[in-house]
Amino acid sequence: MKVNEIRDFTTEELESKLKDLKVELFNLRFQHATNQLDNPLKIADVKKSIARVMTVLRERELSEAAN
Repeated sequence: MKVNEIRDFTTEELESKLKDLKVELFNLRFQHATNQLDNPLKIADVKKSIARVMTVLRERELSEAAN
């Protein structure tokens, strides 16, 4: 996901997406531990997506606090 796409979501949608990404990361780590993961680079992609979502959420939180 790109940051521009993430910024289009509402805060509730971002929180839901964050929860989904964390579940996906858990499943990928589990597959990696059991040697069933085809593409280990997917773990890094999901981590980066989580970081992007958390960054946008934090930006919104700070902008609301400033107002």
